[in-house]
Amino acid sequence: MSFPAFFDQAPKIQVHDPLSEFLGAAEGGRIEYGYADAVRLAGHSCPTVAGAWLMARAGLKALFPDRPAERGGVAVTMSGHEGEGTTGVIAQVFTLVTGAAADNGFHGIGGHFVRSGLLGYGSGAEGVAEFQRTDDGAQVRLALDFSSVPPAPQMRMLMGQAMAPDASAEVRKAFGEVWQDRVRRLLLEHADDPGVILVARVS
Repeated sequence: MSFPAFFDQAPKIQVHDPLSEFLGAAEGGRIEYGYADAVRLAGHSCPTVAGAWLMARAGLKALFPDRPAERGGVAVTMSGHEGEGTTGVIAQVFTLVTGAAADNGFHGIGGHFVRSGLLGYGSGAEGVAEFQRTDDGAQVRLALDFSSVPPAPQMRMLMGQAMAPDASAEVRKAFGEVWQDRVRRLLLEHADDPGVILVARVS
């Protein structure tokens, strides 16, 4: 599988997963995720997936400023309901990185490493989601503002052309390139932009 080159250039996320360490799946429990992992999970690359990736990164950095985040040690609460808009897609990316799962998640071993019940929906809070450490209760609220990263002017026209049943390969390729260029700008130029990736301390 060949991905655009900028996928590898996008910021990585390092975590420590005590379950993986315990089961010998990752030396020292150290796991590094890349944007391509989120794309494989979602099956596509778009501003929503990229935004979820950057929110997860920013939220974990805020909660664990001095060390890799503890995967399985963060509860995630989505503001929207599971089937509302892009809530489910974003939550899947959050689960990938944080380990937080709904009731269908891993139930633990002897009371340890529990991931089930760490993901909730429909809080109605401002923004997209809240991350909370399960050990000390530290909490941050996450949101996105894409207004400073607009799509290319020709995006809408190309999308309409590319969706036509008789669209040429050239037209579909041109649309894909324009679409991914916005994703590239988000990941490479705005990964640490506080005007795009909004993080607010709650507690």
